[in-house]
Amino acid sequence: MLLSACQLVDTAQIKHVPETKATQNNALIYCSGTNNCEFERFNTIQIMDSDKQKVYREAIQAKILRLQQSHIGKNNALYLSVPAGSHELVLRFYPISQDRAEKLHLIHKFKAKTSYTLQMYRKRNTTHSTSLLKASVPDPLCVDLKQEQKTIRRFCKPYDALTGLGEFVEQKL
Repeated sequence: MLLSACQLVDTAQIKHVPETKATQNNALIYCSGTNNCEFERFNTIQIMDSDKQKVYREAIQAKILRLQQSHIGKNNALYLSVPAGSHELVLRFYPISQDRAEKLHLIHKFKAKTSYTLQMYRKRNTTHSTSLLKASVPDPLCVDLKQEQKTIRRFCKPYDALTGLGEFVEQKL
């Protein structure tokens, strides 16, 4: 067992998932940009329990989880190896603290033998605001979906000053 960033993962089972001819054509999906991000669900397969910070047995048995050797013992060590095609993916990012997750629901057609990275960042506003109220609003959180090194989709969550809440909305590139 490996304990990393409040995340309990059975590395032995995940580390020894065999590569087959079928899995060599899989799409690889990574997440980055925050101290911690987690794959919550892939289609109907639950991956990470948000309360217990444990990987579900169902995800291990589905053999979609992989470990980045260079990240073992660090954050974001898990990534997905999934068949090509259209899939739904739910991710949790923790941009501020382990207590507050930002969730992104993504439906995308993943290509075979292609790497994807979902990278969260804060989109810094470079324009000077005309009012103190506008200047005090936090910059929006954004997640770029990168295919290899190229950003192919962008989702941003603007801050709503009235409710404090917002939803991730796809932006035009």
